Amino acid sequence: MPRKKSFKNTAGKRYKARRKNYLFRRGAVLAVLIVTLIGTGFYLKHSVSYYYALYFNKFTHRKLHNTETESMRIQRIITDNLDKTYGFDISHYQNKEDIQWDSLSIGNRTIPLEFVVMRATMGNRSADRHFDEFWEQAKKHQLIRGAYHFYRADEDPVIQANNFLDNVKLESGDLPPILDIEKIPRRKTREKLVKDLKVWCKIVEETYGQKPILYTYYHYYKDFLKGEFDGYPLWLANYNDVPAPSPDADWNFWQFTENGIVYGINTKVDLNIYNGSTWSLKGLTLD
Repeated sequence: MPRKKSFKNTAGKRYKARRKNYLFRRGAVLAVLIVTLIGTGFYLKHSVSYYYALYFNKFTHRKLHNTETESMRIQRIITDNLDKTYGFDISHYQNKEDIQWDSLSIGNRTIPLEFVVMRATMGNRSADRHFDEFWEQAKKHQLIRGAYHFYRADEDPVIQANNFLDNVKLESGDLPPILDIEKIPRRKTREKLVKDLKVWCKIVEETYGQKPILYTYYHYYKDFLKGEFDGYPLWLANYNDVPAPSPDADWNFWQFTENGIVYGINTKVDLNIYNGSTWSLKGLTLD
């Protein structure tokens, strides 16, 4: 009898040990599976988001309208420039969910938008809160990208240049840096303004080895900047019913409306013409 009791005790210990090992192995396998699933989820999160949006959160295109006069003006400009390249510019005034990046076009969907310019920074320290995501989306959808700095005329040009360089990392195939100047300084003369703008341009040009693009309104350019920035690519805004943004200056880009209606964007945006073909536009980009 004592030997049977001893045998039972030994068998019980072996059973408990085997069960403990089994539970341990099962727990380890479950932990590995959980870690693997979490890792796979992070890896595939963009695809999951894409298919979720595709099937459950479809883009609903809003009906946007312009006045008859503005619609006719825009259509006339587009018709007269069918041999040129079209693009748009955006900032955080456009909500991220308002843009469907894979189907951007104008003119009843007959003209593709091939470049996008987006605001990156403003003044000494500010940055556009949507820039990083817009920048990534533009590259993902193979649009030619451009980033601009909104220049505050009474702030320091060196700090402003460094603000842009700290927040924007241009790559090969991107447009050169863009300087947006449209405000008149309150505490500086015209001469001081021009001098400061040249400081900004010099710092940025030394970084990228290419002259920045200068953006401004036609009348601002005529009154303050003309003759001071010869050789710089010029991007002029002119919303009047004219055949070109300037009657007496060479131009590279024309922002011809702030009321652009784009298939794939649920707000009105600024529309631009590049004065040349897509091949020519790519020749302007960074190496």
